[in-house]
Amino acid sequence: MILITILTMTVLLLALLPTLMFAKNLQLYRPASKSEVTLAAAQREAISVLIPARNEAAGIATTLEYLLKSDHTDFEIVILDDHSEDDTAEIVKAFADRDRRVRLLKSKPLPEGWNGKQHACWQLAQLAKHRWLLFLDADVHVAPDAISRIMAQMLERPVSLLSGFPRQVTGTPSEQLLIPMMHIVLLGYLPIERMRASNDASFSAGCGQLFFANREDYFQCGGHAKIFGSRHDGIKLPKLFRTTNLSTDLFDATDIADCRMYRGYQQVTRGLLKNATEGIANKVLLLPFTILLGGAFVAPTILLVLSFVLKWPLWLSIILGLATFLSFVPRWMAAHRFRQAWLGVCLHPLSVAWFLLLQWRAWIEGMLGRRVAWRGRM
Repeated sequence: MILITILTMTVLLLALLPTLMFAKNLQLYRPASKSEVTLAAAQREAISVLIPARNEAAGIATTLEYLLKSDHTDFEIVILDDHSEDDTAEIVKAFADRDRRVRLLKSKPLPEGWNGKQHACWQLAQLAKHRWLLFLDADVHVAPDAISRIMAQMLERPVSLLSGFPRQVTGTPSEQLLIPMMHIVLLGYLPIERMRASNDASFSAGCGQLFFANREDYFQCGGHAKIFGSRHDGIKLPKLFRTTNLSTDLFDATDIADCRMYRGYQQVTRGLLKNATEGIANKVLLLPFTILLGGAFVAPTILLVLSFVLKWPLWLSIILGLATFLSFVPRWMAAHRFRQAWLGVCLHPLSVAWFLLLQWRAWIEGMLGRRVAWRGRM
């Protein structure tokens, strides 16, 4: 019973940690500025919106339609067609022919060892006309005030690299369970206050769907060329900036942008696997995060059930009930704040267990030298 008591108190503490961290971080992780004064100043800044596109025919027109409704007064949209095998280039060209703000560029051949997205973003940065660089994924849809508010956020809290997390649109159950895990890991375990107080690379975090930088700092640190082989610019690009002693920050882009990152079980699984080894699924982080996430979000529910089945003392069941309640709180807060599906809240322990199994699978496949193909490339 002593071991069971120790285990019970451990999972209670593990569940309490991300709950308290999440609650604190929600106060710091705010939407982009709405200040009228700052927005007026933001309107005077010229911005290059840079979008790498490979086989994006299904959605690139919608992305451009949203962008062209922007209330910002001075911006260009530069699309780099990365050797698409569909009608991406033709669709973008039709927009460029009727709106001078849109430019279509063709990518150079992919060099050996480079990741396609990093190569495309590096070319886009070099070809951009303006000082401010807004990198967007091709499936990110922005509100009319998005560009101005991102610029205003940069003016209000100046950093070298700013990253926003759009609202993650989910459809299938696998998306609803797994995609919101990005907020659980981010806000449950990253001390945002400490991140903002230093340029320590260990606090690197970002979302590859939306990055904003000034070109001077971008080229000073080497930009995407320095992470040429990476598939996970969400972590690697902020880490590069911080390693060069340049500041980075995060903001909540839920109200100004949305993105359906993956569609269905196959895409969700392959998408998480391709990024995992550059995130949690490595020899340094995998075991600690398995303990942290599994102990906080999976173990309490399992132990609570066992406490009734094996007739443990009532006080242990009460503590495990509290731990189980706490284990659901961060997911509930995330669903409420970021408009996530409630199915993921109800099945949160399953989400975490599934997420961890994918991390271990990615680590094993990495050890075996296997890579997940993405958009026709390894």
